[in-house]
Amino acid sequence: MCGRYAATANPDDLIEEFEIDADRTGEPSRSLLKSPQDPPPGTPDHNMAPTKQAPVVLTRAPKGEAGDPLRQLRLLSWGLVPSWAKDTKMGLRMTNARAETLLDKSSFAKAAAVRRCLVPAQGWYEWQASPVATDSKGKPRKQPFFIHRGDGDMIAFAGLYEFWRDRALADDDPAAWLVSFTIVTTAAEPGLDRIHDRQPLVLERGDHARWLDPDLTDPDGIRDLLAFEEPGRFAAHPISTAVNATRNNGPGLLTPLPAEELVGVVDPETGEVLGGTSDG
Repeated sequence: MCGRYAATANPDDLIEEFEIDADRTGEPSRSLLKSPQDPPPGTPDHNMAPTKQAPVVLTRAPKGEAGDPLRQLRLLSWGLVPSWAKDTKMGLRMTNARAETLLDKSSFAKAAAVRRCLVPAQGWYEWQASPVATDSKGKPRKQPFFIHRGDGDMIAFAGLYEFWRDRALADDDPAAWLVSFTIVTTAAEPGLDRIHDRQPLVLERGDHARWLDPDLTDPDGIRDLLAFEEPGRFAAHPISTAVNATRNNGPGLLTPLPAEELVGVVDPETGEVLGGTSDG
C-alpha cells in the first residue's frame, strides 16, 4: 500500500521534469478538506496524505477546445471517487488500486482504460512491523521508513483519475466537480518486502508517454505496463515516528534515524535485526 508520500517539488520543476504543455495548477478545484490545506496545494509537501490535493500529470484534450490532447499538470484530491458514487466518502477507501485486479474491478476498470495519470514524488513512507519488538499495547512495534530512488531521480507513481459531479451544485460552481486520483500498487520487490508486502507501481521515464496516452485502451497493452518491475532501483532508511502525525511536515521527516535509536528494526538489505526488543 501507499498511504503517505513526499511531494517535494515545485510546479515549475514538475513542468520541466515531465515536459508539461499546460500548467492547470492555478485553476479553482474542489477540495475534500474542511480546513485550508497545510502546506498549501502546489507547494512542497513532505507528508502528503489522503484527501489532500497533490500535483498530478495527465494527458487530456482542453475542455471545450479543439486540438490534440495536452500533457497537463493539475492539483487533484487523493482518494478516487468514481462518477457513480453517491458521495465523496468512498475516496477514503480508494487511495490505492491493486495492479493485479485493476482491469477487473468496476471501481477502477474504466479509469484504467481511459484516465491514467502520473503522480510525482520524491519517495514514499511505509511502516515495518517488528518481528521482535512490541509497543506499549503489546502489539508489534511499527517503524516508519522513507523509500526513494537510489539514484536520486524523481519518482512517478502510476495512477488513475476520475471526475465526480455534485448534483446539489450549479453547473458554473467550481465546487460542482471533484477530480480525484488513486495510486496503483504492486507486490513489493525483494528487500522492500522486509518493510511491507506492497509498494507503489513506479514507472520509468521511457513508459511515461505510453501510460499517459489516451489512445492506449487495449487491455493487453495496459496489463503490460501494470506488470512492469525492475528490482534494485530503491533505497530505504528508517526515520522518526514524527511522520506518523500528518500535521508534521518539512524535510526533517526524511532524515535517517540514528542507529542507537533503532528498536527491533529489520534491515531491508540484509534481513538483520537492529536494536533491542523494547524502547527501554
